[in-house]
Amino acid sequence: QAQLVQSGGGLIHPGGSLSLSCAASGFTLERFAVGWYRQAPGKERERLGCIAPNGRTTHYVGSMLGRLTISRDNARNVAYLQMTNLTPDDAALYTCATVGVFCSSTFSADPETAYWGQGTLVAVAS
Repeated sequence: QAQLVQSGGGLIHPGGSLSLSCAASGFTLERFAVGWYRQAPGKERERLGCIAPNGRTTHYVGSMLGRLTISRDNARNVAYLQMTNLTPDDAALYTCATVGVFCSSTFSADPETAYWGQGTLVAVAS
């Protein structure tokens, strides 16, 4: 079964850093650009950024600009989201998805064809 499996997340102290993983199973992640999203309780899903299939291009959008690094290791079929200087406002469900074959500032996941991770919760508290 083709799927994206996320890991990482959990409780982090304010000012801390966290890395999330998004591993492809049953398909080759290198075929796709990967996007990252988050959704806080009571808020709409927010796009965070994406990375091109070959990893050479990234685009960051949204309110976490300057605090994100998206990377990937195609040999391991994994993409990563690194976050720094986290605040309680960053608490959310973080999700990865395939977003086609291009990464641009307007990236989006096709609702019919995209693979989605199961989401991972990030909580930020003292």
